Amino acid sequence: MVDILRAEGLRKSYGERAAVVDVSLHVRAGEVLGLLGPNGAGKSTTIAMVCGITQPDAGRVLLAGTPLAQDEKAGKRRIGLVPQDLALFEDLPARHNVETFGALYGLPRPLLKQRAAEVLAAVGLADRAGDKPATFSGGMKRRLNIACALVHDPELLLLDEPTAGVDPQSRNAIFDTLLALKAAGKALIYTTHYMEEVERLADRVVIIDHGRVVAEGTLPELYRRLPAAQKLELEVDGEPDLARLRALPGVRSVEWAAGRLSLGVDELGASAAGVLQALREMGLPLRHVASGRANLEDVFLALTGRQLRD
Repeated sequence: MVDILRAEGLRKSYGERAAVVDVSLHVRAGEVLGLLGPNGAGKSTTIAMVCGITQPDAGRVLLAGTPLAQDEKAGKRRIGLVPQDLALFEDLPARHNVETFGALYGLPRPLLKQRAAEVLAAVGLADRAGDKPATFSGGMKRRLNIACALVHDPELLLLDEPTAGVDPQSRNAIFDTLLALKAAGKALIYTTHYMEEVERLADRVVIIDHGRVVAEGTLPELYRRLPAAQKLELEVDGEPDLARLRALPGVRSVEWAAGRLSLGVDELGASAAGVLQALREMGLPLRHVASGRANLEDVFLALTGRQLRD
């Protein structure tokens, strides 16, 4: 597959604060790249540099092998941006919103009308083309936002929290649209705080923290970074002896917070039996037990920590 985007060694500082430090990433045609990080990690600054809104202090952005800085106007035509904050004219009909964004990219009027109809149909809004966004639900506005980013037929689509505040039906409609774009050979970069969305959509994931890439790979590759493949969640009355639990065979990690015990274990059968026996011997009643496989959220928290971010 062809690299539609390759960003190399991106750096950006604001005064004394380094927002992005040597971030490199790439995304191919027909691929979804999940870009994850805590608040303030540098995701938005990275996206802004990729699409030419912000100039990097160092590094370069290449679109299909051509540096963005070499021909920025042509490069930006290859990119569609779906911002987290809705960018719509509330009192213009939906089709006019799409046509306005298409005109900014220089689409001729006959093609504008054709493309507006096509992208509104693609996001499930063909029957609301004449209605104003002011009358739309949050999910419909999100879908219209995507249509505006697609009208000029970009090769690369950057999506920043595209499902924020939408209902499950709209979220699934957005997923269907993005998977259709992927099947059509578009390259997508998807940022979100919903880990299950990335697990559903992404072919590869890049996790950044404090402005640096801390992990990159497919989901199976990231899962292998965890010390344990299975997890055990227990709610107990009273504080357990954590050192004793950590010493049990097959127990790889133990965390305790607010009455909830979280353990990473090699395999659930024997390891879980040992943990439950130890808790009984400690005289601690169980209120709830749950188990499952490690997931992307476990990887994310293991790499970026559990402390709150602004």
